[in-house]
Amino acid sequence: VQLQASGGGLVQAGGSLRLSCAASGRTLSNYVMGWFRQAPGKEREFVARINWSSGLIYYATSVKGRFTISRDNNKKTVYLQMNSLKPEDTAVYYCASTTGWETSAQRYDYWGQGTQVTVSS
Repeated sequence: VQLQASGGGLVQAGGSLRLSCAASGRTLSNYVMGWFRQAPGKEREFVARINWSSGLIYYATSVKGRFTISRDNNKKTVYLQMNSLKPEDTAVYYCASTTGWETSAQRYDYWGQGTQVTVSS
């Protein structure tokens, strides 16, 4: 599976951004797609995941109610709509895929290249 993340940028606190992750390669119906983020000096942190076939979703507590993960089967793309952004959301955001219902980054097999999100106060 090849993943290409995009959509990052600079936004003021309270603003919104939508990240995209275009997938290609193997049949995606067997996969769970996840979003992670990593701020400078911190470990990579789980943000959200979605089961490609069932649409089942799970969010980290820190983003629940502000971020929305979704998928477009025809475009083979997963989205992360980020609203009410805070300075602490500043990080490089990565999309990743795995075959299990996983939260740990170590359980994800394929990774996109990351896209920078910067939220100014």
